[in-house]
Amino acid sequence: MNAMTHSAPLPMRRPLALAQAGLTLIELMVAMALGLLIALAAAAALLVSRQGFFAVDAGSQLRDNARYAQDIVQRVGVQAGFKNVFFTSATNAPRTTEPHVFGINNAKRSTSNGWDESSGWGTNDAGKNSDILVLRAQTSTASAVSTASDGTMIDCLGVAPAAVPTSEYDRFISILHVQASSDGEPALMCSREAAGGGFEAQPLVQGVESFQVLYGVDNVVANTAPTGTTDSVPDRYLRADQLTVTGDQEATYDNWRRVRSLRIGLVLRSQPGSAIDTTTQTLYPLGTSAGSATGTTGSAFGSSGDVGAVYTAPADRRLRQVVTFTVHLRNFQDLGPN
Repeated sequence: MNAMTHSAPLPMRRPLALAQAGLTLIELMVAMALGLLIALAAAAALLVSRQGFFAVDAGSQLRDNARYAQDIVQRVGVQAGFKNVFFTSATNAPRTTEPHVFGINNAKRSTSNGWDESSGWGTNDAGKNSDILVLRAQTSTASAVSTASDGTMIDCLGVAPAAVPTSEYDRFISILHVQASSDGEPALMCSREAAGGGFEAQPLVQGVESFQVLYGVDNVVANTAPTGTTDSVPDRYLRADQLTVTGDQEATYDNWRRVRSLRIGLVLRSQPGSAIDTTTQTLYPLGTSAGSATGTTGSAFGSSGDVGAVYTAPADRRLRQVVTFTVHLRNFQDLGPN
């Protein structure tokens, strides 16, 4: 018997070409295409999610701005005509004394120091066709000998004037209007008397494109001197220019003293790119009705002569909100005895 030892057979080796085989070019291209589709879908989902977050955040900021604008206008509005109890008049004021409530229709604040100064809107001005609202009131004091106000009365900037009135007609003033702020955005501005004289303007709410005011008047006919009795209830709403009696300042101021309420309309806008919609919008700051664009004189929704009653917003991918509300004046607007 052969004593030679036989070893186990060696395993078969795969050919070298088969051992190093990978993806074919077609398989690689399919895998890359699928990966690209997945990446594009993820990017699209991320973009939509980011746009949605941006829109929600912009909408929330817009609502906050609208609430603040409404709160400050209502607060200073109901103060109009307030008299310090220690400075009540025993006789009627001269009819040329400036009223507690005054306004200018479709005008912007002038750089002049005059409380009733204004100028026309330019074609491309921020806040074009907005109105100006002027409100006056006295500060309140705790006693007749107080040397400073008690801080309960504020101006449109939310600051309580410290000075006490020196007479029954000594009042502080708040002027609300729209103007471009330092960054070019239209803003609801507060102009108040500066310490060194004149007026200083500060922005209250950014993004206010339109500020419209109608005045609820008691027995006043447009552009006519007032006659007859009043019952302290507004029976129609007029623009500021409709309270003017040409050539008769006393009659004009008499009309303003018959203002019983304020109808306020605002259009606010968000930051650019916050909306997906790229179409133009037609908005009604004073509310919508069948005659919003061509309403009759006295309507609370504006009239055909009020260019600010209809606002056409550009297609700039901004969210917009209309705020409409009424401020009922609680103080006696006549300058005679209380």
